[in-house]
Amino acid sequence: MTITGWESKYRDILKDFGYSRNEDNQSAKLLNSLLQKKTPSIIIRDLIKNKPVFVIGAGPSLPSCISILKRHKKITKIVADGATKAIIENGLRPDIVVTDLDGDLKSLKKAGRTNTVMVVHAHGDNSERINLVKYFKNCIGTTQTKPIGKVNNFGGFTDGDRCVFLADYFKAKKIILLGMDFGTRIGKYSKSKVENRTTKIAKLRRGKKLLEWLAKKSKSDLYSTTKIKGFTKINHQKIDAIVAKN
Repeated sequence: MTITGWESKYRDILKDFGYSRNEDNQSAKLLNSLLQKKTPSIIIRDLIKNKPVFVIGAGPSLPSCISILKRHKKITKIVADGATKAIIENGLRPDIVVTDLDGDLKSLKKAGRTNTVMVVHAHGDNSERINLVKYFKNCIGTTQTKPIGKVNNFGGFTDGDRCVFLADYFKAKKIILLGMDFGTRIGKYSKSKVENRTTKIAKLRRGKKLLEWLAKKSKSDLYSTTKIKGFTKINHQKIDAIVAKN
């Protein structure tokens, strides 16, 4: 079931960014046809439900968060697209990767060959890349429009905020954001090619607004190293205590 109120948010996204609902639908249908099997949602549920999770974005602060992740390897890591490369480069394995397939393809394929759950998003701009799902061992499809077959709608717009919506949907106890900056600087892991800086920043701002909206609904404890309404702002020194506290 899609989060209540998402349709209104989706209509705003279509209007403000000039996207096509029809193209989103077509891309979702293509993804559904390419998924060989339906990866059971219980796999994701067991990684998230009633647990603390890290949501890892590809913002400029990401490199400073690696030491935290190395200290807490057993905590579920939900990784946004481009951040996958940084995680793998540092000898870590993402538990879940949320991607629309515009990050580093070598890193995405490497993660997808392991037990990592690849949550692949279909939208009107990425239909030519969706066939990459054939490289992934465990794959769940998502869309921002109407769910179809093996393709779900958990809510969210950018890879980063979709990670948070996913964690909330599967009832994480604590959601701790790392590398999620939502500023005007674009991290080096954010995307292999940033075709339009203005659009990228607008997407980040929309993602932040969606998280502020989600915070009003969420029953999870929400933490962020960046200021986001509805999230408790923390510094790196507090994360150890938050993870350890029941």
